[in-house]
Amino acid sequence: MLKNITKRCVLTLVLVVGFLWNVSAQSYQPTTYFTTEELPDLILCLPAPPDSTSEAFSYDILRYMWGKLQRYDAERADMAKRDAVWSYEALLAEMSVPFGLEISEKDTPEIWKLITNSLATVDQMRVAPKAYYHRTRPFVYFHEEPLMESDKEFANEGSYPSGHTMRCWTTALLLSEINPQASGAIFSRAWLYCENRVITGAHWQSDIDATRSGASIGYARLQTSPDFQKQMAKAQKEFKKLVKKK
Repeated sequence: MLKNITKRCVLTLVLVVGFLWNVSAQSYQPTTYFTTEELPDLILCLPAPPDSTSEAFSYDILRYMWGKLQRYDAERADMAKRDAVWSYEALLAEMSVPFGLEISEKDTPEIWKLITNSLATVDQMRVAPKAYYHRTRPFVYFHEEPLMESDKEFANEGSYPSGHTMRCWTTALLLSEINPQASGAIFSRAWLYCENRVITGAHWQSDIDATRSGASIGYARLQTSPDFQKQMAKAQKEFKKLVKKK
């Protein structure tokens, strides 16, 4: 009896701690600057993915083969694996390096709020074209294993456009507006990040190319939001203040 009571107490404690950790880890929930209906329709804005008989698709295949060769480079393969993690934390940990300042909800709350709100907004734009085109992913098309086991979760989700690319390129645009002096390093890293989705086998090159344009379209729409502009000003002020302290 005593053992059972002890087990229940331990289980209860674990559940309570887990709940509190989850609440603290998600202390800020992103909000969007626009609804889906208020955002540009990427089905109308972007071209359809290449037809399987086109030269563009032949290039997609060549790039897929190129990507597989890059996996033999341990350093690049490791980078591609890190970039495949689908979370704001993972993305911002990578982009903090060229940005020149570690980005986190705790240490840079205004920058964090700007980026997560912006990504939550732009993320909405990829849903419709993914469902509309439902493009087969490269590793599924060739009946091969992707570099990352986690990418198998997206096997039945269309590859066009690329969600990872949408997030990363939007983030690069935002960070470059906050810290223009680092824009070269920021976009250089973002370009590798996007390429890494080809290396993992999760996306075709044409997915990546079109999505960069899609992210830019979303970024342009963000600029028309007064709330976005106010938050950008707060993020820029926070950045300048923290840089002075370094």
